[in-house]
Amino acid sequence: MAEVLVLVEHADGEPKKVTAELLTLARTLGEPSAVFLGGPGTYAKAKEYLAQYGAAKVYVGESDDLADYVVAPAAEVLAKLIASASPVAVLTAATPDARETAARAAAKSDSGFLWDAVGLTPELVATQGIFGGSTIVQSHVTKGIPVIAVRPNSTAAEAAPGTPTEEQLTIEVSDVAKTAKIVDRVVEAKSGRPDLTEAQIVVSGGRGLGAGENFALVEKLADSLGAAVGASRAATDAGWYPHQNQVGQTGKTVSPQLYVAVGISGAIQHRAGMQTSKTIVAINKDPEAPIFELADFGLVGDLFQVVPQLTDEVEKRK
Repeated sequence: MAEVLVLVEHADGEPKKVTAELLTLARTLGEPSAVFLGGPGTYAKAKEYLAQYGAAKVYVGESDDLADYVVAPAAEVLAKLIASASPVAVLTAATPDARETAARAAAKSDSGFLWDAVGLTPELVATQGIFGGSTIVQSHVTKGIPVIAVRPNSTAAEAAPGTPTEEQLTIEVSDVAKTAKIVDRVVEAKSGRPDLTEAQIVVSGGRGLGAGENFALVEKLADSLGAAVGASRAATDAGWYPHQNQVGQTGKTVSPQLYVAVGISGAIQHRAGMQTSKTIVAINKDPEAPIFELADFGLVGDLFQVVPQLTDEVEKRK
């Protein structure tokens, strides 16, 4: 079978859920080979996970050069691997670091790059949203080896346990790739909720909440559902919720199984970040709000009455 390279998305060696999704998708295209790039000693944390989700082979690259600098060194290593392995395709997550790594590697290998795919056929035709998500298109690469960044939660991860072979990569990085060095790292405090971009359920609040303290309603509903908390741009710009929780064209893109929009009108900027959610529930007092055009289920009413009742009903059914 043709080899499909999958760039492992991880945090200090701990694989993220999107890696399992990419390996699952890669199995529909050919034989998945994971590409692990990280600092010295970090691969050990990922080894069992990659075997559990069907990697037939793992290319292992561990070096301080990969850990101490931004994406340029990883892009060089990936580009060299593309040239030597000649895979049928390369899959990465559509996350900030991975998509930049993929784009740079594609340019270096004279190959086409597709970003933010939400679907991919065995013929490597990708489904994408363009113009802020207002238009859905099918695209394919016409030059070189397709390099495709896939949106998290676009594919259901399926385990396929095996014993992959391993190949150690020789890490040789140019001085040009070392011009932007990481000088500090800050570990973000964890709330106990799922990561926004990987969550299966997301509850987001918007301008309709009226004030930052009212996000407690959203958080309580989210916690009852085991969900992540998101926010519209209007809410984050007003200082009601942290910007890292913003969902939208200029925020994070999510594609959960369930998305609950609380007090969000549904402007195109927000829709671009969540419209590929599998099921969308909207709560808004304005029956003409654009969000209802997108929603699978809509509740027209006062969110200050609806959300507490909804939370209570969820709690009763646990």
